[in-house]
Amino acid sequence: MLRISSNFDGGNIVCEACETATDIRLKIKPDGNADFFQWFYYRLTGAQDTDCRMVLTNAGAASYVKGWEDYRAVASYDRETWFRIDTDYQDGELILRHRPGFNSAYYAYFAPYSMGRHADLIADAGQSPLVTQTVLGQTRDGQDMDLLTIGSGDGGDKKAYWLVARQHPGETMAEWWMEGFLGRLLDEDDAVSKALIETADFHVVPNMNPDGSRRGHLRTNAAGANLNREWQEPDMDRSPEVYVVREKMRETGVDFCLDVHGDEGLPHNFIAGTQGIPSWTAKKDMLLTDFKRYWQQVNPDFQTTHGYPVAEKGKGNLTMCASHVGETFGCLSMTLEMPFKDTADRPDIEQGWSPERARKLGASLIDVLYHIGPRIVRDRGA
Repeated sequence: MLRISSNFDGGNIVCEACETATDIRLKIKPDGNADFFQWFYYRLTGAQDTDCRMVLTNAGAASYVKGWEDYRAVASYDRETWFRIDTDYQDGELILRHRPGFNSAYYAYFAPYSMGRHADLIADAGQSPLVTQTVLGQTRDGQDMDLLTIGSGDGGDKKAYWLVARQHPGETMAEWWMEGFLGRLLDEDDAVSKALIETADFHVVPNMNPDGSRRGHLRTNAAGANLNREWQEPDMDRSPEVYVVREKMRETGVDFCLDVHGDEGLPHNFIAGTQGIPSWTAKKDMLLTDFKRYWQQVNPDFQTTHGYPVAEKGKGNLTMCASHVGETFGCLSMTLEMPFKDTADRPDIEQGWSPERARKLGASLIDVLYHIGPRIVRDRGA
């Protein structure tokens, strides 16, 4: 008997029809208290060795329709290894075709990163003598907002580096990236990481949106708030996640900030800078350029040709994390974007852009910060 289910951590789908394997009709649920939708994650059982045709009937009304162009969904049997399957977008419908090799198969927009895995990440990191764990507060659903501080955490002459991820919960590649970054930063046999921690304290929030992650949202928290538009005036009712993190930033100060995301449409890894903030300087522009160029040198999965249009100085959106932090603290602040699709620069037919490649990109940031770190200073001068 065929069965579709999504009543699990991060799941999202509504089954409209599942009588025959060649006519499975599904619908993506919008975020609670909001109209955003594109994230899907579900399980199919009872179709082993059967050609399946699964149609997401409302794909044409999704938040980022261009995200379906040249896109292939991911599938897994063990929820550890994810591979791409045949996917077409036609007449407003996303069509997934697959012949499962086992009785149970999972399908998703991108490889999911569950709250269970998040708990494991926090627990594993907490066993390092370099880490101080802090719960900054609770979300609307009562989940913990976890902060990992790597280093002494007492300020002094050391710089304060902040890294946050997954403000948009459906952008799961962001927490896979964090896994790779933390794994290398906490490697006591890595000489570059050890030297970096001697000069800077790292304040890391691997998941900014636990409620949206567990609920299977694309972009918002339990209140329906897009957290990356809440940084100017967050409050404990609508956006407690941003409020508690911003308060902690004010306590530690910020010398460098990276906000990690995923982009539905562009098949590239790229940095979106904060050139639009009023305090942007030529000195910061040179530093940002060198930062991007060096990352491209140490990891060819990162590129500098494609990205978002650059805002004119003074026209940046200060409700967004990177711009708000850059303007408030006079620091180098930026957003990393990774693709849901495969990368056009270095395509992989089997897995596309994948958790493992995201982890390796995260690990490679260590080299960039070590190289650029001595030049990272807060600067409000022209």
